[in-house]
Amino acid sequence: MFKRYPLRLNERIHLIDGYDLGIPERTGTYVIKEQQVTIVETGPSPSVPHVKKGLEKMGISLDEIKYIIVTHVHLDHAGGAGLLLQDCPNAQVVVHEKGARHLSDPKRLIAGAKAVYTDRFADLFEPIVPIPEDRLLVMGEADHLKIGPACTLEFLDTPGHANHHFSIYDPVSHGVFAGDTVGIRYEQLVDEGIDLFLPSTSPNQFDPKAMQRAIERLRAMELGAIYYGHFGMTTRPTAALTQVGEWLPIFVEQAKAVAAEGKGPDVLAQRLYDLVVEKLQAKSVRDDHEVYALIELDLQVSAMGLLEYLGKQE
Repeated sequence: MFKRYPLRLNERIHLIDGYDLGIPERTGTYVIKEQQVTIVETGPSPSVPHVKKGLEKMGISLDEIKYIIVTHVHLDHAGGAGLLLQDCPNAQVVVHEKGARHLSDPKRLIAGAKAVYTDRFADLFEPIVPIPEDRLLVMGEADHLKIGPACTLEFLDTPGHANHHFSIYDPVSHGVFAGDTVGIRYEQLVDEGIDLFLPSTSPNQFDPKAMQRAIERLRAMELGAIYYGHFGMTTRPTAALTQVGEWLPIFVEQAKAVAAEGKGPDVLAQRLYDLVVEKLQAKSVRDDHEVYALIELDLQVSAMGLLEYLGKQE
């Protein structure tokens, strides 16, 4: 079914497609229409024009934006924050206390992304604009941000995908903006009646134990919704968290086997891909479905993070 973005998810929250990597429904920006208009995630800088166009379609001017929240500072989520901020004169960027310095001085972020994306880096992420420290608002565990008369967001420290990762609880929708910490959702399969949620284990701070704790923390909240950085909303959080919690130990065990054989991330990515494809083909997903290319890309990055994690343990 064709979806028109910005997509209204409920009476307050809309989703803009940022066309990250040039791919539809890859990375999303959420707009919370409260007294203080709030954005969650910007995507990388090439997504910023799409974000601006989405806001224009919603009738929201850039000077109305009060807060730009990034769940973590990986460039596919926060790389465009500095660029967008230049045109949002009344906004602050809200960031985890461990990530703030990387937004004001992004050299290490850039180096890390170049190591993963090599010669594709410039096309995917540039320009990366540093953010002045006086326009950063730092949040940590149990901090609150009032954005409307009846809406105060709560910040939850949820490492696992990255140490500088928080999730944001929205009490009005009883939902959480979860970034990457409890996985990736594949919107491309929704029309097939399939919900697929896979862990995101990218370099360089992946920690399976912390990720499992984040999964269990959100499960205990008995949420009404989870809003994913990649991509969209589920209103079946328990099933989603159960599925990603089942895949996580499979990812780790496969990584241990590959490491024991002395093989690298390409081999691990292929083995994980084969397992996921087997599951989808059992549900009659056609062989030429667009989702397979996206899953393959995600697993290549996740394989790198898994093996890096095991190398640190040694």
